[in-house]
This record gives sequence, C-alpha cells and structure tokens, in this order.
Amino acid sequence: MNAVAWELSADLTRIKMKQMVTIAGIQAKASEDVAANLAKTIAMVRRAARNGARIICLQELYRTIYFPQHAKRQREVIAESIPGESTKIFSKLAKELGVVIIVPIFEKARSGRHYNSAVVINESGKLLPTYRKMHLPQDPLFHEKNYFHPGDQGWRVYKTKFATFAVLICYDQWFPEAARMATLAGAEIIFYPTAIGNVVGYRSADGDWHDAWETVMRGHAIANAVHVVAVNRVGREERLRFWGQSFACDSFGKILKRAGAGREEVMIAKLNLAHNRRIREGWGFLRNRRPEAYHQSRARKQAVTQRQ
Repeated sequence: MNAVAWELSADLTRIKMKQMVTIAGIQAKASEDVAANLAKTIAMVRRAARNGARIICLQELYRTIYFPQHAKRQREVIAESIPGESTKIFSKLAKELGVVIIVPIFEKARSGRHYNSAVVINESGKLLPTYRKMHLPQDPLFHEKNYFHPGDQGWRVYKTKFATFAVLICYDQWFPEAARMATLAGAEIIFYPTAIGNVVGYRSADGDWHDAWETVMRGHAIANAVHVVAVNRVGREERLRFWGQSFACDSFGKILKRAGAGREEVMIAKLNLAHNRRIREGWGFLRNRRPEAYHQSRARKQAVTQRQ
C-alpha cells in the first residue's frame, strides 16, 4: 500500500471510529418507595458508565410505579418540577461521569399542569430542553389522559458530544409520524423509554403484544435508517407484568442487544452510526420521499373522486 492509499485508509478508519457510540438502557423494577427507586437507578447508571456507556437512558417514569393503571389515584406528591430533585442529582452524576443521561419523570410544570416527560442532561451536567410525551393512551390499565396533558413543545432532537438523538416516550413508539419527524430533524438514534407489559390472566385476541411492540420499532428503524433503543421496565405491578426485553437495533432493524424478560439489567450496546448513511444511500427511503403527495386534503379529495 503506497503512502497516499495508507492515509486515505487511515482517514476512513478515523471517520468510522467517530461514528461508534456505546449506549445503555437501565431496565429495572419499580416499587412504591421512590427513594429506593432513585438509589437503585443511580447505582445502575454508575455501572453503565463503568462499562463504557456514553449515553444512558432510564425507563419511563423511572422513579415510580406505573400508577396510570388506576383510573384515579392520588399521585400529586410524587410529581417533580424541572429543575427538581431528580434533575439535580442526575445533573451532578452526568458531570461526574462525563455521560449523557435521559431521565423520564412525572413532571409538574410551573403552570400546574402535569406531563409524562423526559429530561436530557449532557455530559457537562447541563439540562437540555425537556421532551413531553405527545401521544397518550386511554385504555383499561393505561389511563394516562387522567394524569397527563399531551406534550405541548413539539419534537426534540438533542445534539450532544456523542451523538444526535431524539427521545420519544412509550406510546409514541406506535406512531410512524413521530419517528419520521425525529429523523427529519436530524436524529441518528431514537430512544424510547417505556413502561409496557401484559395484563395478568388476560389473553388478547389481537395476538402477541410484545412481538408487535418490537416489530413496529424495528420497522421505524428501517424506514428512517436510524438506530432505535427501547428501554422497558420489568417485574409485576398489581395487574400488569412488564416484559422488560429492552433492546437496541441498527438502522436495518437488526437486533444488536436484547435484555432479559424477567430481571433487572444494565443493557449495553455499541452502535455504529455510519450504518445509517449506508442504509439511506442504498435504499433511498428519505431521498425518494414524495412530501408533496402526503397532504391529508389530497387524500380526502382522491377518496371523494373514487366514490363518484
């Protein structure tokens, strides 16, 4: 290999190395003891950092049980402000460890409204703009509209030292529009902190909920050529048994790492973000879009014409 070829090869290697990022998902059980939940999560974040994670994502409502399974329950006492106790503690920890931490909490805003939110804290301990869950389920055992207002600040994409990513929360993961909006805003990774499981003793006529849950997010990864990281809780809480199985997949839907179904775990995965560019260039899913044809008014007009 001549000198010029060697330099070009070295440059490509350096570019590839810059595209690697190690992430972690904190999959844990939650109890009524919010202080114990916090202490356990801090210990797991430290373990993730020791294992090389640079971006660490906690599960949805990390500090509490999943209280929306009750149609009405007093939860005001566990709502947090931003800044507040969780953000203060994790801001200090992020700075100490030099990592980015995604902290999903039950937020009480200055307006008095409550949100299902995620705070992103960068490696300097700085709080970045909060993402508030946009899509809220309202079903038996998932009564989220009784507790939260829908997100009012749009989609958020975070450009950090380690990667550019979006955070979407649980029920957001079923909506292709959310993943596409995050991608168009520049996300290389979409993190989905989650609280989802099966109803104890109930068999759905729809089929396997877990299979659908994983499949739809892997589909978002492929259609948008982004990496996806889903972080779910584990354990039984009254009528719900959370199935864990947090996972990371690449931008063609390949599972890179999957946590277990019944245990607490620090899931570590290495992502090669250069793979995003490979899929986008090769398959053209973004390049060949037809935004001018996607207007709802046009779809309605076509439907009327067909009926006539």
